[in-house]
Amino acid sequence: MVVCKRCFVSGQVQGVFYRASAQGKARELGVGGYARNLADGRVEVLSCGEQGAVDAFCAWLWQGPPRARVSDVTCMLVEVEPLPDFIVE
Repeated sequence: MVVCKRCFVSGQVQGVFYRASAQGKARELGVGGYARNLADGRVEVLSCGEQGAVDAFCAWLWQGPPRARVSDVTCMLVEVEPLPDFIVE
């Protein structure tokens, strides 16, 4: 079953290659969507794909790349058409 989740990631997540690392992990898992920086310092991530892959990706968001320091990840199911690839905005 295909699902989409929108997540907001807080902590030290900008300027540490978080979005690029998320893109690599998403591609590895076959997840589409995007990651973009928000003005308040968080990163917004949309992930769409098979339930297990999206769940694994959302769990990875807590880790991020080595220089990231994630303090919170809030995710919600959303109704969005699956995207063909994962893009960084």
